[in-house]
Amino acid sequence: MTLKLYIDRMSQPSRAVLIFCKVNGINFQEVKIDISKGQHLSSEFQEVNPMKQVPAMVHAGFKLFESHAILRYLTYAFPRVADHWYPTALYRRTEVDSLLDWHHSNLRRGAVGYFRNCVLGPAVGLPLNLQAAAEDEKVLLASLAKIESFWLRKNGRFLLGNDQPSIADLSLVCEIMQLEVLDEKDRERLLGPYKSVLKWIDDTKNATEPHFHEVHGILFKFKEKLLKQRSLRESSTGESSRKPDLQAKM
Repeated sequence: MTLKLYIDRMSQPSRAVLIFCKVNGINFQEVKIDISKGQHLSSEFQEVNPMKQVPAMVHAGFKLFESHAILRYLTYAFPRVADHWYPTALYRRTEVDSLLDWHHSNLRRGAVGYFRNCVLGPAVGLPLNLQAAAEDEKVLLASLAKIESFWLRKNGRFLLGNDQPSIADLSLVCEIMQLEVLDEKDRERLLGPYKSVLKWIDDTKNATEPHFHEVHGILFKFKEKLLKQRSLRESSTGESSRKPDLQAKM
């Protein structure tokens, strides 16, 4: 019963699923789907996921998509997974579910939009959409503030006051890691005020190493590519390629 994971490592949810499997010793076959080449639109992949998105999985003939659903499934299908990842106790499990639902309409919405409008678009030659980027930043900052003030509680190192990570910690930290591609000033401006968030990110990384760093290798390479592009633009124009301060647009 080979577990097949259909993954693009540039996808935050894909990385969360990969890290989870590696940390928990779950054997799997990684099927790489390169979104930049349109492989997610192929008829072959559509047989796995009609929604044409990654990640997706096939296990013993069972097909599933959506990263949160996949993470939950893996905790059921592989009993050796430690209980802290998705607790069996009803109240604790429901809290994790609540946090995962919040993630999609808050942190993910802001982070994905900000990355698309401020980083990915300009990287492929699209103009910077200042209005959209400013709105995305509002959602992102509000989400980080909510993690700092509510989801992180003083009696634990991880979300919901837990002393060990859950699938929610992994999913949300992989989302925030997309901000690693920003220049240091922008990243500090966005994340710097949230000291508890920064510590929680480090704690989640440490709890999932060395797999966390290995799986995020593609993101670090993408950052290096962006830095070279910015440097070339600056040297050719004689001007800084740093984007305008979005705070002025908010």
